[in-house]
Amino acid sequence: MQKTLTIDYQEFETWKELAVAEQKLVQDAYGICDKAYTPYSKFNVGAAVLLENGSVVLGNNQENIAYPSGICAERVALFYAGANFPNLAIQTLVVVAKGDLIGPDDCVSPCGSCRQVISESEKRQKNPFRVILVSESGRTFVFEKGTDLLIFAFGLK
Repeated sequence: MQKTLTIDYQEFETWKELAVAEQKLVQDAYGICDKAYTPYSKFNVGAAVLLENGSVVLGNNQENIAYPSGICAERVALFYAGANFPNLAIQTLVVVAKGDLIGPDDCVSPCGSCRQVISESEKRQKNPFRVILVSESGRTFVFEKGTDLLIFAFGLK
């Protein structure tokens, strides 16, 4: 039996078309992106997580010469939120990037590990959250739930 999956998302020419609160999250993500530790790839990624109480948690990628020892911006922010605010739901995750690994208009897309962590974060709080991905040129992709990025996540029914 063949089945078809579709994913709904919104695409904007620029993140400045988003609601004002989400524009602020993008600005926060770009601010922390500039502080990433990327001596090897020179590819900076920033993440901003909006919690239900209005708090914002930031993260950026941290590289290490022993490559598996580094960590992505998304996981830095989501793990910090989970460790320090375990009872507060995540409302929105914004991810931005700067560097030559992808084209300036290309969607910065979370890696497989980050997609799994996004999925598990939704499962943990029993609620989906918005994921906003912003390319270096400003092209923006908005997903209403993180599981749209990993439809067959490990551990989900």
